[in-house]
Amino acid sequence: MESDSASSRIRTALSDLKSRLKELDSAVVAFSGGVDSALLLRVAADTEGFRFIAVTTTSPTTPPGETEAARALAASFRAQHRVVCVNELDTPGYAANPPNRCYLCKQSLYPHCRAIAAEHDCRHVIDGVNADDLGDYRPGLVAAALFEVRHPLAEAGLTKAHVRELSRHYELPTAGKPASPCLSSRFPYGTAITEERLRQVAAAESALHHLGFRELRVRHLGRAARVELASDEQDRLDDPGMREQVIRGVEAAGFDHVEISPLALRSGSLNDVLRPRER
Repeated sequence: MESDSASSRIRTALSDLKSRLKELDSAVVAFSGGVDSALLLRVAADTEGFRFIAVTTTSPTTPPGETEAARALAASFRAQHRVVCVNELDTPGYAANPPNRCYLCKQSLYPHCRAIAAEHDCRHVIDGVNADDLGDYRPGLVAAALFEVRHPLAEAGLTKAHVRELSRHYELPTAGKPASPCLSSRFPYGTAITEERLRQVAAAESALHHLGFRELRVRHLGRAARVELASDEQDRLDDPGMREQVIRGVEAAGFDHVEISPLALRSGSLNDVLRPRER
């Protein structure tokens, strides 16, 4: 049961967010089906007078099951929803996997949102960026600024913790959902991205999900792969049989060697190479 202070905080946050949406009047909601965009879409559906359409892009970089989950979630909100098929690998420079890969991606995806916004006479494009996202290296935000994409959650000062709290308030199935970024995020910068390699990563991660692991990444290192697991799931590998199943499952996806990282999964760790080293 929520405490009075928590309940008051939730009411204030929701009121602020709804006020911001009303000011926008109408928008295309860039909807991945993740924790942040799910909350944004749910609040949009709960905001009287706000007109919107949800748009989800699907491509070879989309983790398995994410598009289907987005469809189901949008339907549960009774939201108008469009799914657009794209392929970021067709964007010049993207497959080489430079540090600004996300910029190249968003630069090719936002025009689809803008076109649908124009088709439906929507004034804005909005997404689920939260306040915490503003502190990390996210070149996609540069593309968002170029296309004048608004970030209502961040503008309302909502962090990831706030988003999860509000998601629990709405009893959303995404409230405890682990982050599920695009499959290209499994490749260290400079490692070429191909559809075959994306399928390898997807197959390897699916094998581990079938073993019951919830939050993980399989990093593509060429002929080798590195498995990173959430801290609260690492102890399952103390069982030699489970460790062997993990290795065999990843090898079956086409990797010659499998390394299991002793370090817990940390979102954004591949950006460490871009940060200045301390002297």
